[in-house]
Amino acid sequence: MHPGPHAHLQTLGPGPGPHAQRRGAQCLPGVPAPEALEDVKRVVCKNVEGGVRDNGLTLEGFLFLNTLFIQRGRHETTWTILRRFGYSDTLELTADYLFPPLHVPPGCSTELNHRGYQFVQRVFEKHDQDRDGALSPVELQSLYSVFPVAPWVPELPCTVRTEAGQLPLHGYLCQWTLVTYLDVRSCLAHLGYLGYPTLCEQDSQAQAITVTRRKRLDQEKGQTQRSVLMCKVLGARGVGKSAFLRAFLGHRLGEAQEFPADSPVHVIDTVQVNGQEKYLILCEMSADSLLAVSPDTTCDVACLMFDGSDPRSFAHCISVYKRHYMDGQTPCLFVSSKADLPEGVPPAGLSPAEFCRRHRLPPPTPFSCAGPAQPHTDVFTRLATMATFPHLVHAELRPTPVWLKGVLVAAGAAMAAVLSISLYRVLVKSR
Repeated sequence: MHPGPHAHLQTLGPGPGPHAQRRGAQCLPGVPAPEALEDVKRVVCKNVEGGVRDNGLTLEGFLFLNTLFIQRGRHETTWTILRRFGYSDTLELTADYLFPPLHVPPGCSTELNHRGYQFVQRVFEKHDQDRDGALSPVELQSLYSVFPVAPWVPELPCTVRTEAGQLPLHGYLCQWTLVTYLDVRSCLAHLGYLGYPTLCEQDSQAQAITVTRRKRLDQEKGQTQRSVLMCKVLGARGVGKSAFLRAFLGHRLGEAQEFPADSPVHVIDTVQVNGQEKYLILCEMSADSLLAVSPDTTCDVACLMFDGSDPRSFAHCISVYKRHYMDGQTPCLFVSSKADLPEGVPPAGLSPAEFCRRHRLPPPTPFSCAGPAQPHTDVFTRLATMATFPHLVHAELRPTPVWLKGVLVAAGAAMAAVLSISLYRVLVKSR
């Protein structure tokens, strides 16, 4: 059934609905075939109560009809209607639709919930025309066609895992997760352009987002409920931070393209923590950015990296740790990069291992991404685990105080005395 582009003329007059801004609309004459109009009204009456009134379509009936066209892939019909009333391809969605209210208190983060992931996966499957489990550049262009500007193209190979120039489903979901965490406002707009509220029958795309509880509560409970964890990677210039991020995406040294130098660098992938899948974001912070008055070093776990072949670079890590993390509750892991090179002679003062021991920190973890084999991933699992269970890091490393040792010894002696007396009584009775 094709009712024609003017099926709503009798009642509505020119107007695109509540979320579009009209540009140069003109009511042009035109009358649909009577039988087509009657077919339209019958369909609307059957599905929408109050969709037809006084022998014409109401606003609810008109919106239902266009939703039906869109759901059945008849987008051209809706566009024909809009163009008939003077709208051009520059039709814009209003800010109240693209950016619905979403309150994110300080200390909280944003994640896609199960409704959000289900929706974006359906979008992926729709545009994966060859059903190979990955979006080619042409398929990505098709997905981007509903956006005013293509949102992800330049940075995709640098932020998620790609395969031979294509974006697999895993990398696609990682990218959505990253955008939701770093810029939830853009995520809301993307979901709005894709039609989430209409297609999922929700009030707004804000219902695809979960706002996590405050980090302070996570620290009090001793475990985080977050599925997305942020790790800041800090260190002096040249210690291998960028190579560390590339290794997280499975690239060997020199294999992947360079990260852009004019923007913050983030990469994201999934990590298993006690059998649960977590999204781990690594954010490289340049040495220059740490010289700012108040750099943003907030994260779930900090990775302090130094060059194991040049222990002088460890002094930078000490400075960062003492300035930003020593008095806080953020777990920290020192990573000794370039472990394939001979270890350098430490300068006068504490060695990295001794410094970590004195500050009740995990010992430095060696790491190398050189060589033919894939880089080891144990360090990334460890970072994610520390972020998930921050209290365990300090509990495992905190030495038992001398006074508590004395109490334990005394308690053990008293228990032994009680057992001895009980055993003596049992033997006497048996005789």
